[in-house]
Amino acid sequence: MTRQFLFLLGSARDSGNTELLARRAAEQLPADVEQRWLSLTEHPVPDFEDLRHDSDHARPSGDNTALLLDATLAATDLVIASPLYWYSVSAHTKRYLDYWSGWLRTPGLDFKKTMAGRTLWGVTALAHEEEEVADPLIGTLNHSAAYMGMRFGGVLLGNGSKPGDVLTDSAALTRAKTFFAQEPPLARFPYDS
Repeated sequence: MTRQFLFLLGSARDSGNTELLARRAAEQLPADVEQRWLSLTEHPVPDFEDLRHDSDHARPSGDNTALLLDATLAATDLVIASPLYWYSVSAHTKRYLDYWSGWLRTPGLDFKKTMAGRTLWGVTALAHEEEEVADPLIGTLNHSAAYMGMRFGGVLLGNGSKPGDVLTDSAALTRAKTFFAQEPPLARFPYDS
């Protein structure tokens, strides 16, 4: 299967530090790797309604939910580009991930089986010197990938608050050059051996 990267931009700011860092990393991908960029603010979905025990989920069609589902299913590599908001992913990103619960129960999708073996990556900018404050965000993405049987490429971290700040983070820009070149392992929960 030819690699197809889907970059999901979860920032409430256009061309913010997280997107800038993700684009720097994406510049390093081979020319034959397809890239698709979708802004979750430009393709909003309503709050997720958990119908797990109430009714069947129908496959969405003709709306942003359908667009995001189809783009997710088409991707071999899914990149969550979310700034660190209150030590985790943005509300736009969390809402998108909540929809995975519904897609798991949508007849005919076999969402979990389809996503198994694909790769989840993260990119985030944080306005904090100590990178361990991003552990909750990293945990959210790792655990989501582990549950789905996906590979996890980790999270590319950059530092920046004002627009463009991340472009002065030389360590992050250096990491961006090889971030997508690694062979990511199968995601594991912390309790897995």
